[in-house]
Amino acid sequence: MRQIIDVNVTTRRVDLVKCKTDMLVVGRFSDAGDPGPIIRTLDDKLGGDLGRLAKIGDFTGKPKTSAVVYANGRIAAERVLLVGLGERKKATLDTLRKAAGAAASRAVDMKVKHVSLALHPSFVGAFNAETVGRVIAEGVYFGGYRYDEFLTENGNSRPGSLAFEIVDPDSSQLKDLSSGIATGAIVGRAQNAARTLANRPGNVIDPPALAKAAQEMVRGLRTVKCTIFDRKKLRQNKMGGILAVGAGSRSEPRLIVLKYTPAKKPAKDLPTVALVGKGITFDSGGISIKPAQDMDQMKFDKSGAIAVMATVRAVAQMGLPINVLGVIPSAENLPSSTSYRPGDIVTTYSGKTVEILNTDAEGRMILCDAITYAVKHKCDVVVDIATLTGACMVALGTYKAGLMGNDDELIAQIQKAAENSGESVWPLPSGDEYADEMKSKIADLKNAGPRWGGACTAAAFLRQFVGEAKWAHLDIAGMDLFTKPTEYSSLGSTGFGVRLLTTYLMNLAEKKR
Repeated sequence: MRQIIDVNVTTRRVDLVKCKTDMLVVGRFSDAGDPGPIIRTLDDKLGGDLGRLAKIGDFTGKPKTSAVVYANGRIAAERVLLVGLGERKKATLDTLRKAAGAAASRAVDMKVKHVSLALHPSFVGAFNAETVGRVIAEGVYFGGYRYDEFLTENGNSRPGSLAFEIVDPDSSQLKDLSSGIATGAIVGRAQNAARTLANRPGNVIDPPALAKAAQEMVRGLRTVKCTIFDRKKLRQNKMGGILAVGAGSRSEPRLIVLKYTPAKKPAKDLPTVALVGKGITFDSGGISIKPAQDMDQMKFDKSGAIAVMATVRAVAQMGLPINVLGVIPSAENLPSSTSYRPGDIVTTYSGKTVEILNTDAEGRMILCDAITYAVKHKCDVVVDIATLTGACMVALGTYKAGLMGNDDELIAQIQKAAENSGESVWPLPSGDEYADEMKSKIADLKNAGPRWGGACTAAAFLRQFVGEAKWAHLDIAGMDLFTKPTEYSSLGSTGFGVRLLTTYLMNLAEKKR
């Protein structure tokens, strides 16, 4: 298989006019009459070419726009890429992240190998320089990603590696940016590793293969212990939810546990956090089979699991002073003579019984066992992440993940992390009225509710297994993939959740420093 593009981000002290590079990237706001000193200086050296683009309306700095001007020897750079930043008053960290991503994506498309970024001057005044460096690095890794492992054509293809640098004539400015870049690179690499695993099809990634991938992802990290429950161990522990969903496939189910213990004593008063991720490596719906259209996208039903794996790796590489338990239930949901059926009653790891009304409501069946595992291991906080319901997509489209939970402080912390990370969420209810809809007359619970409020009833089902722990549920259906390319990303997996969960844990640790 082809290797994914190798991306690297550094810094360099250099005057922008003298910056020798394949492409120099600068940003412009759409509502600023004055383009700023950087563009003014470059425009002067380029004979007014940048100004003419604005004058004739070809580039005015609107969001999702860019333009290339070739230097022809007038400055050291071969070309200048202008990236639109939109209105200054609306600028956020995600504006910067997407601008960096757009530059990286354009570089891949143009087969440019060395890119110098001067986007930060427009944002350093409004945001901490370290944060700005992190966000730029995250954007570069995101935009520079392409999934093409199985393409056999070589020809005039994309570069194997991309070198990005943040450039500035002020060495003290670069020093402030550098530590943020290091963190952003860890998060960016983790997110891209997650995207690659999520993009791999069901005939490559089944539950045993996902378990091996988890082991590989944390290999060499002394602070992470990986434990794998095979079918025998799942049976010994009576994890009936995971076993039921995986019963129809010849690929046996797994429970993957990643335990991160910081090298130094955790910060005082920080909770032990469990991250629980849904790992359905392929979801046909089982006996309650899905329609054929778009069923190929069901390879992405493991996205929550992979986000947890990548987050644990990132946290360990950063050495955050907080105990984290990653719990990843994995199964393949297929119809066969051994599949679980509508009408079955399943006894879960918690001891609660569940009447099966729909075998396509399988995510909650594996998650409830994993949540119970986290609770039994005395985790103070449980955050689960899953491509759980089509109902969440009906409610929120492909713009925000659904956020539900039982603790207002935890909900607020995740909302703050969403704002910081650019991975958007929106709160939805999951209270007792929804839980009542999930009660069965012949078992403790049923695994499917009525037609309406499906995202809320699914969360209410999971809520029955959290005990006294603080709990939040992220329904990322619709956020797990791009069905077509954007200006800052290729199609395929988004790796959604890696930045969000990592930022949540970073914010927790930062409060105690």
